[in-house]
Amino acid sequence: MSTTPVGIVLVSHSAELAAGLRLLLGQLGSDDVPIATAGGTEDGRIGTSYDLVLAAIQEADRGAGVVVLPDLGSSVLTTKTVLEDHPRTDVLIVDAPFVEGAVAAVVTAASGGDLETVSNAAKEARHAVKF
Repeated sequence: MSTTPVGIVLVSHSAELAAGLRLLLGQLGSDDVPIATAGGTEDGRIGTSYDLVLAAIQEADRGAGVVVLPDLGSSVLTTKTVLEDHPRTDVLIVDAPFVEGAVAAVVTAASGGDLETVSNAAKEARHAVKF
């Protein structure tokens, strides 16, 4: 178990969606986990921004690695491009449901999970049964 938590980056087409999810995660008691958002474009439109994704990864990085959770479509492509241009073995883009994956990742990071454990928790959230 790591003493420095894994960082989480939320990449969304909507700044409001990313900010709302970040607020929810904070309310779940995970203030120790660095969470950064890259929502929308620099000028406030719907979309994704290479520069915002790169900045969010840098913001969330405390040395234990970073899990990046994109919402859909171009957020995945933009994140993949950032990671191709700035390759790091300690930054993982994770194919997980945006909300459930973020909750699982933050809870696991808060409990001291390492990068692989946090990544796997986010992926496994895909199988959570709601009812």
